[in-house]
Amino acid sequence: MGGASAAQRRRVLVVGGGAAGFFGAIACAEADPAAEVSLHEATAHLLAKVRVSGGGRCNVTHACFDPRELARSYPRGERELIGPLSRFGPAETVAWFQARGVELKAEADGRMFPVTDDSATIVDCLQSAARAAGVRVATGSALRALAAAEARRRFAATLSSGEVVAADRVLLATGGGKSSAGLAIAAALGHGVEPPVPSLFTFHVDDPRLKGLEGLACPAAAAAVPAIRQRAAGPILVTHWGLSGPGILRLSAWGARGLHDLDYRFGLEVNWAEPRSTDQAVADLQAERVAHPRRLVATANSWGIPARLWERLVEAAGLGGAVWAGVGNDRLRALALQATAGRFAVAGKSMNKEEFVTCGGVRLAQVNMATMESRVCPGLHFAGEVLDLDGITGGFNFQAAWTTGWQAGRAMASG
Repeated sequence: MGGASAAQRRRVLVVGGGAAGFFGAIACAEADPAAEVSLHEATAHLLAKVRVSGGGRCNVTHACFDPRELARSYPRGERELIGPLSRFGPAETVAWFQARGVELKAEADGRMFPVTDDSATIVDCLQSAARAAGVRVATGSALRALAAAEARRRFAATLSSGEVVAADRVLLATGGGKSSAGLAIAAALGHGVEPPVPSLFTFHVDDPRLKGLEGLACPAAAAAVPAIRQRAAGPILVTHWGLSGPGILRLSAWGARGLHDLDYRFGLEVNWAEPRSTDQAVADLQAERVAHPRRLVATANSWGIPARLWERLVEAAGLGGAVWAGVGNDRLRALALQATAGRFAVAGKSMNKEEFVTCGGVRLAQVNMATMESRVCPGLHFAGEVLDLDGITGGFNFQAAWTTGWQAGRAMASG
């Protein structure tokens, strides 16, 4: 296509200046250098979520290189993502950035960051790659409407400026929030859209057991919401407003729809001594009572629960100041329950600012997951959170953006 005239060149319109949009635009322009690829972002800020991710370090992906295992980290989209992740997964992501001068490193928990620990490294890389590939980037440029074109081009796209742009292919990568123009446009073109609701968020808990413990983390923990039969394990962090940390964020992801239906008011069970069950905890405490009858209960924590939290649990079980010799079986079981199935009332949520993610979007059954092309509207592609797929915290959502963006971009260049 190198000698194609301007009229013959493929014209591709990418809507959304986030991770998926940039990756899709770059993949398309690199695969077909003759194509006219333009990227339009409604706001003045490109790659905004990339900048704030991971506390400003950018959690690019996760060091899990088995597609099936990796796909298990997506509450929505697990089955559908196995194929795409086989084609462009974390290994390909690492190689892609490395080829452009950005080295990634894996931390102990599997999260991968640039060795610079600076999200600006990723932002600069993506913007440089887009420039090098000839992608035209426009900010303050929103898509207002998309319709089938009567001329040779497939689509007529109306922008916020009033300009009408003709395009052969369109990629919607506008994110999954309620204000996402992409969702409204997809629905107008006949797609089913699952209503977006928050996914990764923290829990508001006002409980005397947690007062004054802000910043305390329990590394071996788990949390469950019996009302929706959801449970997740992982470190739990006490915050000024309640509970957070990987365990809580994972629970919020898997239970996103159910917790929304409960209006974020529900009973929470916390196991601060994971993986012990209540019965196992009772047995441990009985052994402790036999071995150290004169020891204060408040100093006899052998489960790795932070000392200050353990003292609160002991007090809540009515054993403040008690020694083991004076603890009856009923109080002992009460302490085991506090440690392994403590009940807390959740009254609201806060978005985890570094990981603003939604559950919902364009139904995956209406998308060819090999090309990210709509089965309803040929020539229209989707990438990122505009789709009904999302991952838990740990780099999985960016990986989904790279994966779906790359597939859409390559497909738009060849279709």
